[in-house]
Order: sequence, then C-alpha cells, then structure tokens
Amino acid sequence: MTSALFSPISLRGLTLTNRIVVSPMCQYISDNGNANDWHLMHYGSFSLGAGGLVITEATNVNPVGRITHKCATLCTDENEAALKRVIDFCKKFGVAAHGIELAHAGRKGSTVPPAMGGRPLKPEEDAWETVAPSALPFADWHVPRALTKAELPGLVDDFVNATKRADRVGYDLVEVHFGHGYLLHQFLSPLSNQRTDEYGGSLENRMRFPLEVFAAMREAWPKDKPMGVRLSVTDWVD
Repeated sequence: MTSALFSPISLRGLTLTNRIVVSPMCQYISDNGNANDWHLMHYGSFSLGAGGLVITEATNVNPVGRITHKCATLCTDENEAALKRVIDFCKKFGVAAHGIELAHAGRKGSTVPPAMGGRPLKPEEDAWETVAPSALPFADWHVPRALTKAELPGLVDDFVNATKRADRVGYDLVEVHFGHGYLLHQFLSPLSNQRTDEYGGSLENRMRFPLEVFAAMREAWPKDKPMGVRLSVTDWVD
C-alpha cells in the first residue's frame, strides 16, 4: 500500500508527484533583489524530485517590503529575468514543480539579516521607512508609518504585478504570505491593526485588505494554476 505522502495530488491543473513540499526559506543573499548563482544551486538541488513542490523564498513585491537589503524582490524586469534564469534551469534539469511566496514585510522590514543579529538598520546603514496598518512598532524596532487608505490600491497593484511576473517566470503556484507578523498578517491582527476606518476594528474589517489583495492576485493568476496563503495560526506580531 502506497503512503499518501508519496502519492500524487492535483491542485487545479497542477499535479504533484508527491506531497512533500520544500518550504520557502529566506536566503538573504540576493543582489539588489535579484537571484544569482547561489539560487541556481540552491533551488536546482531541490528540484531533483525528493519534494514534489519547491517554493522560492519570500519574494517581496516592492523594495519597501523587504526584510533586509539582501532579500529577494519581484518588481523590476531585472528581478524577473534573474528569477527566470533560475527557474528555467530548475525545470530543464529537475522534475519538481515550483512555487513562489510573494510577501511584504511591513513594519518588520529595514533590518540586518538574522545571521548578523536581525536588528533594525541604523540610519547610516541605509535604513528605510517601513509601513504598516498603524504606527505601532514591532518590539523596540522602527516606528512604521501608518498606510493611508489612498495608498492601499497601489499596494494591491504591487502584489498583482509581482503575480504577473511570477507567471512569466514560469512558476506553477503562488503562496501569498499572510503570516510571520508581516504586512498582511499585521492587517489581520488586532495587536498591530488599530485603524478606525473600514480596514480596522472588527475581524471582518481587519480581513478586508488581505482578502482584496488575494482576490486581485487570483484574478491575475491563470485559472488552472493554484494559489494559496501562508498563515501562522498564532499571532506572531509582538
């Protein structure tokens, strides 16, 4: 009898050869947001089939959404071309399907990589202004700027544009980052979202922006390709 773990599974038009998934793991080694030879080796080695699906690390939809200066982004033609080189290589020599996690760090951005301490960047280290649902810092980090309602459609556009780029790169699946205390999780949580407009307060209101993002991304993503979200199922925001 074959174990379910090693059995195929279909998600919309994508059939995985097994149910082992290589989770997205931040590498903190991108160059100006671009994938490089490290990613060619890293994802190429996972593409040989032990896992039926390999998910590329949290890839941010704009530069403000990065965690660190070394994080991946998918918001320029250069970013897209660099990732396409990696995924083309993985699909040429490997057998696994490939997904990508699209993200925005919100108030948890503008830091040094975890291996260097994970602390907030200092002004002389090219720190940038972070954004969040409310002007509430994570722990004793930078105080973020509260997003205005007028800015939210632009953020939706950033997620949608990254989604379209992911399709052109050749990804089979998109995972939207709703966890780890990053921006969309920050909207969901009453600890980090203390807005008084229709995007804050009740659970329905706090869910509004993340669901708007997801709906717009789903509309832009091919109907035969699966899309899902990553939830932390714990309020990891404080």
